[in-house]
Amino acid sequence: MPYLAGVTPNSLAQYLRGLIQHRLKLSVMLWGPPGVGKSSIAAQTARAHGLEFIDLRLSQLAPTDLRGLPVPEGGVSRWFPPEFLPREGEGVLFLDELNMAPPTLQGIAQQLILDRKVGSYELPEGWYVWAAGNRKEDRAAVFDMPAPLANRFLHLEVEPDFESFKAYAFASGLHERILAFLAFRPGLLHHPDPKSPAWPSPRSWEMASHLLKAGLDVAPVVGRGAAAEFAAFEQVYAVLPELTDVLEGRTGKAFPEEPSARYALTLGLTLRAETAQQALHAFRWMVEVAPPEWVQLFACDLFTRLRLRGQLGELAQLRKAEPRLEEFLGRFRELVF
Repeated sequence: MPYLAGVTPNSLAQYLRGLIQHRLKLSVMLWGPPGVGKSSIAAQTARAHGLEFIDLRLSQLAPTDLRGLPVPEGGVSRWFPPEFLPREGEGVLFLDELNMAPPTLQGIAQQLILDRKVGSYELPEGWYVWAAGNRKEDRAAVFDMPAPLANRFLHLEVEPDFESFKAYAFASGLHERILAFLAFRPGLLHHPDPKSPAWPSPRSWEMASHLLKAGLDVAPVVGRGAAAEFAAFEQVYAVLPELTDVLEGRTGKAFPEEPSARYALTLGLTLRAETAQQALHAFRWMVEVAPPEWVQLFACDLFTRLRLRGQLGELAQLRKAEPRLEEFLGRFRELVF
């Protein structure tokens, strides 16, 4: 199966946006491991463009569910299509778990994908057909995709990527300790464990964020090994400078030496800086005490978060108040914008 290798979640979103912007109704097949965000990225991209999004789990359907039921009419049978298929408007028809569906159902889906019709049903002009599935190496119970069906698709393989996850976490309000931990241990963003039903993935870390905010153990979603490492990382917070003091410009403490503490500190400051003044205090402190590469990491994350929150006006305030920030932007503009 030919894939476009190395597509990050951010790159996937950009690619799908391009298809929509140019109104390319090419059928798309998204491949990748469970929990990497294939269906959520497709849904977010569609809704960002004002499109409806219908998610069909083909593995849960029978052939008649998709083709419809035969009803006698005037001495012949007419196929009555199911109510969940769109009749009007514009949107994305998303065929999830496509290769978990049995071959008979994949054959019916092939007609919908290729001809945009099945039985007496025809997909409206304004609709796109996208699909997703797991690979055999993901230990998923999948069927081989017939070559004629595979040839109908544009194939994209989605891979886990921490920078993409971080941007999503900034926008979604994931717990800062989880984000700081994964900055320190990016290899645990997606780490399948064949011996355990619970293992780390972008999906499970998002669930872990909800558990952590509720004061509950995260091991049931990320597994014991990852949870143990995360618990050890949480102890790092006990030796950090008080973040509130930094944000209010009241601290004179040194920048920590331990890498895990540095990740915890920079991500904590990024996520807790709610105003331009707090961000300015944090930047000034980082410039005074931290190595340049850590100032760069903090500033890039801070500006990303300001963009996501629609606070670019605050960035202009920062530039006026701090000449060193203007100098930084001049040196690292391609990384920040």
